[in-house]
Amino acid sequence: MTTRLVLATRNPHKVSELRAILAVAGGPQDLLSATDFPDVPDVAETGVTFAENALLKAHALARATGLPAVADDSGLCVDVLGGAPGVFSARWSGRHGDDEANLRLLLDQISDIGDEHRGAHFACAAALALPDGTERVAEGVLEGTLTHKPVGTGGFGYDPILRPSGHDRTCAELTPEEKNAISHRGRAFRALAPVIRELLDG
Repeated sequence: MTTRLVLATRNPHKVSELRAILAVAGGPQDLLSATDFPDVPDVAETGVTFAENALLKAHALARATGLPAVADDSGLCVDVLGGAPGVFSARWSGRHGDDEANLRLLLDQISDIGDEHRGAHFACAAALALPDGTERVAEGVLEGTLTHKPVGTGGFGYDPILRPSGHDRTCAELTPEEKNAISHRGRAFRALAPVIRELLDG
């Protein structure tokens, strides 16, 4: 497969993570990112679901670049908060992308919640959009429980406070390979990879 594919993100952590996931899943090798197209504006994530936001970003980049584009939207869904922060995960503290502030606010909000009620999951929707308007979406989930304080220095976002089910370490304590093997994003993009191959080869 030689077709170029654009990743609709400028987050260097996410770019490297997606490159690794798609490489293992057999995706295209010629991967660009939104950083390679500095004149293309960021897209407002106005959708109310992860899938809607992922499609908004993928379609916008495909139209702007004339290349197939993939995007994802993901977040943390906390049981006792009714699924919040959900699509607002990246801006839960009021400022987009402030991981430390988001973590601090979320932990403060559930500080009095016992371990037995600290269930949560990461959710991800991965979207592919072609310049002709064709679109596909795949989703993935990683179940776990929330710690009482951040643990680990790897990953990004809420990784330091989610301990995946069946594991004794947080996502931020896992190696990138361990994390990608079980993560919501890994699952979503592995499900999307065969569709990418089919549509781009076709």
